[in-house]
Amino acid sequence: MVLKEIDSLKYEKLFSICILTARQDELESVTQSFEEAGFTDENSEYLYIDNISKNKYDAYDGYNKFLNLAKGEYIILAHQDLLLDFDNVEVLKQRIEQMNELDPTWAILGNFGFSKENINRRYSRITDPGVDNLFEGPLPAKVGSLDENFLVVKNDANLTLSRNIGHYHLYGTDLCIQAQNQGYSTYVIDFHLRHKSGGFPNKSFYDTKDRLVKQYTNAFKSRFVRTPCTIIYISNNGFLNKIMNKKFIYSIKKRIDKIKGKK
Repeated sequence: MVLKEIDSLKYEKLFSICILTARQDELESVTQSFEEAGFTDENSEYLYIDNISKNKYDAYDGYNKFLNLAKGEYIILAHQDLLLDFDNVEVLKQRIEQMNELDPTWAILGNFGFSKENINRRYSRITDPGVDNLFEGPLPAKVGSLDENFLVVKNDANLTLSRNIGHYHLYGTDLCIQAQNQGYSTYVIDFHLRHKSGGFPNKSFYDTKDRLVKQYTNAFKSRFVRTPCTIIYISNNGFLNKIMNKKFIYSIKKRIDKIKGKK
């Protein structure tokens, strides 16, 4: 038997470039753009899901497969209509090194997002059909959510998307909430690229929003949890948590449940 210390294990590549595609020409364009920007076979693996002839996976299922199977230290979830016309792999390496120094708890980096504390405060670094060379800083900036067009996910964070939201919208927001609930941070960084399309909310977008709200309404619902050693009360109210985790509350709860069980 060969013993391996976990800290000695290495990732196969620095980056995993992950693309969910419904168009062959877009797939060829985005992969060529990444390669020309220095994401070569030496430092990157390329993974894609082919939805061209058949919709095999939606964004939530597809990107969960990427997050589970990627062998790179950093997983890039990229829209099929991106072009790296400005910054290259060396710039991204520098931004990651900067973040590792500034905040080692980061889990996701992107190019467009909004502050968690002030929802009117936007941070961005992007060119798209609506604006050229957009820079809204200072960057890097900690945010509560990120746009999905370009996400860099730290593989060590072991993140997954929710299984019961689905479709093609708001998975960046869902992934950020998942990361923050586990104690990680999410940031907009200064990495400039071109996104060939903009966002246009439609009925499917608002349906997805309803499912996301329902998901987190259930996730954050107050509850008692029994373990072998204690009873824990969890809610999003700090004062209530303090009161409800007193020993006398546990005794009342246990008596109430015993009475219910006899009925």
